Amino acid sequence: MARIVIIGAGMSGLAAAARLATLGHRVTVCEAGPTYGGEVGRYERDGFAFDTGPTLLALPAVYRDLALKTGKEPLEQLVRLSPVEPESRHLFPDGTDLLLPNASRGGVEQALDTAFGPGSGERWSEVMNRARTVWEATRRPLLEEPLPADPTPLHTDPYPVPARRGLARLRRPSGHTVAGVAARELGGAGPTALLYEYALRFGLDPRTAPAGATVLAYMEQSFGVWYVGGGMRALAEAVFRRCEQRGVEFRFDTEVTEVLTADGRVTGMAAGEQIFEADTVLSARDEGTTRPGQARLTVLLALDGERPAGTAVRTVVHARDTAAELSALFDAAEYPRFPTVQMHRPDDPSLAPEDGHTATLTVTVPPVEPPAGYTAHLLDHLAAAGLDLRGQVRWSEQLAPRRTHPLPSLAGAGGGFLSPPNAAGPAGLYRIGATAHPGGGLARAGMSASIVAGLVGPA
Repeated sequence: MARIVIIGAGMSGLAAAARLATLGHRVTVCEAGPTYGGEVGRYERDGFAFDTGPTLLALPAVYRDLALKTGKEPLEQLVRLSPVEPESRHLFPDGTDLLLPNASRGGVEQALDTAFGPGSGERWSEVMNRARTVWEATRRPLLEEPLPADPTPLHTDPYPVPARRGLARLRRPSGHTVAGVAARELGGAGPTALLYEYALRFGLDPRTAPAGATVLAYMEQSFGVWYVGGGMRALAEAVFRRCEQRGVEFRFDTEVTEVLTADGRVTGMAAGEQIFEADTVLSARDEGTTRPGQARLTVLLALDGERPAGTAVRTVVHARDTAAELSALFDAAEYPRFPTVQMHRPDDPSLAPEDGHTATLTVTVPPVEPPAGYTAHLLDHLAAAGLDLRGQVRWSEQLAPRRTHPLPSLAGAGGGFLSPPNAAGPAGLYRIGATAHPGGGLARAGMSASIVAGLVGPA
């Protein structure tokens, strides 16, 4: 039985603790804050409750595997899971209203044909087929296994360039980026904005993100998104309970100040004057390896009245001017004037009093403070797109911008989008979470825990 200390009680720390304790290790989790869950936080006021981090679950297979491997029971016995239908509603500045079905490639193709004209869906499907090539080439090395000792093969983008025909052969091809894919293979402002939104959601610049980042859209549209009853915080609570059942010890309000080593091997860690001896240390802290990224601005809205029937759980209002949004974000480090806004409006009465319901707005922004009155400006922006909530707002809470941290590991760009390996530094020290392989995001947090548990092995 090894003595294992985990630094951080975010989702990667919880998942790793549950797995390692199940393998027979003695596990202690030290968390600088007063509670668990990390980015999967909760805000409560006047009977309203909000997720302050992720709001929907993609790739639920990651947490299904965690539930089975640590307790031999399905995830659905721990939390209430339901597929989101439609997957999302998209409102474009020209008035186009697009509903995307959940986990239906054929349904998405039909929806795009209806919204943007015949042929639009087929072109999108061809892009997703090429993104599937990326998925098949990178699923294991970038999601399920440790980063290869020689990651050089992952420096090349596996997104295939389609054959060029006719006069197109005489033109210089667009860059091998998400923007290049949109210009070369999609055409049209609507499909381009749709593809860009998947990159922007992760804080990626479509103009520089490798073409293989199209795999983000492929994964969501192929495997679907799910809602966790009671909000995403319920998932964190379920994994925390599993840790307790497996005998994991938690030390909250315990900030780790140093990882202790001797003769090139971990011996424990220090939290001020307190010493925790350990054979193995897992760290979910940012050790200065975070790739530059954007931030996420979150606005919580307590709304009067019942949630209208048929309202989509997720609605995306696209930027009025995509080029201006990218320039503001990535060139000038300014808040976009009319940005892409994601609105989460769950159909969950447990999150609000009988006479109200909730909505959460999220916007990718530069990592600086917002201009004065930005919440009111966002509400005006939504109203102009046909979503006027201004007369229903009982109160709002604008959270301080947070680094997105969901930058996923991606192939291509000479390895510039790869996260650091999980095993690094002295023997017995491992990295987990958003700043390590396989990158940020709720599913990848669970994957990093699985990968490292495999590296540590059973007691």
